[in-house]
Amino acid sequence: MKSPQVLAAKLAQQWHSADWRERQLLGGGTAWPLTLPIGQPDTAVFLNDAAALRSHLQQWRAVEQDGLGHVQWQERRYRGSSDAIAVPTHWQLAKPSQCIAAIRHFKVLGHAQVHSDYARLSTLIAGVERPGFQRLLVRRLVQWRDVPVDAVMAAAHMALQLEPGCAQGKPLRALAVQGNDTKFFERHASLLTALLDERFDGEASRQGLVGFLGALPEDDHWLLIAPLAPGLLPFAQMRVRASELLTTPLPGSRILLVENERCLHQLPAPVQDTIAVLGAGLNLGWLAAPWLQERSVAYWGDLDTWGLRMLATARHHLPHLHALLMDRATFSAHQHLAVAEPVHAPEPISGAQTPEEAALQAHLRAQARGRLEQEFLPTDTVHRAVRTWVNDNDGQA
Repeated sequence: MKSPQVLAAKLAQQWHSADWRERQLLGGGTAWPLTLPIGQPDTAVFLNDAAALRSHLQQWRAVEQDGLGHVQWQERRYRGSSDAIAVPTHWQLAKPSQCIAAIRHFKVLGHAQVHSDYARLSTLIAGVERPGFQRLLVRRLVQWRDVPVDAVMAAAHMALQLEPGCAQGKPLRALAVQGNDTKFFERHASLLTALLDERFDGEASRQGLVGFLGALPEDDHWLLIAPLAPGLLPFAQMRVRASELLTTPLPGSRILLVENERCLHQLPAPVQDTIAVLGAGLNLGWLAAPWLQERSVAYWGDLDTWGLRMLATARHHLPHLHALLMDRATFSAHQHLAVAEPVHAPEPISGAQTPEEAALQAHLRAQARGRLEQEFLPTDTVHRAVRTWVNDNDGQA
């Protein structure tokens, strides 16, 4: 037999499932009522633990008295008793608000966040008409949880007005669409990209928002390109604008992305068929270039919360990307070289971190000295990591 607290905790656990939220919030009339089996007290409880049975019955009577749904009862006759006793068998919840009220009433762990998410979702579902947008917002809470509701609705409205190439070479902030201001695209680029992905089958992510809308890149900057083997490029080093790499492939089958330019001297050479791209920092939109999907790509950045955020952003564009020297073992082995990280990065893109990287992110946030910068790693350690990646990649080819 299950108590109301136990079943309320189960409801809260189900709420965290995107599939469950979609089914119960967008499933229409077939989704409700929701019926949960309580389980009946067995004979041993009836004979040996009258206090527990009495408490069980009282708790379920209180559920109905508090307006937390309907409890179905059934007469049952137990061995050793001359009279039948009514026991609760099922808990029936008529609508989503009743489910959330139960979670809140029993103060399940995280109940405040569940209540807040549901209240905001109710407003958004009512205000956003496109079913695909509703589904996106219901399934991906972290995509908009920290965004004001009116801004989410404005983004949804804008996403219906935007079309591929509509910027026609103008900066994004200059687009004349209802709801836009000079900073809207900058503040809500991730949400707008997700909404446009729903309309255009992921194309906004594949091209990057700027490229997809045909806008002038306002944050374009020059990247350092360094071939790690002779013959790949006519220069030992060259600079290329990030926007050009969206449409112009580099030669070589392997691309090594390095967060900081000053780490060039730590890279091994020669490394067959490999080109290093250094100095991108947070400017990673160009990684949506289609040609990169066909390359073996590794990423090496600072071992801190910002480096892990950049890694997550890079992996969002390139799911097959391989991380170099950005793990717990590397940090532990060189922790004596770490320094304090004054400001932690925002949480990375949802779903773009491995469980190990998410755990490392949390570990670094808890450290007094949680930043291990790239340039302080021994050169032989870097050489070994790069060559291991190359050898593993050759073995899979």
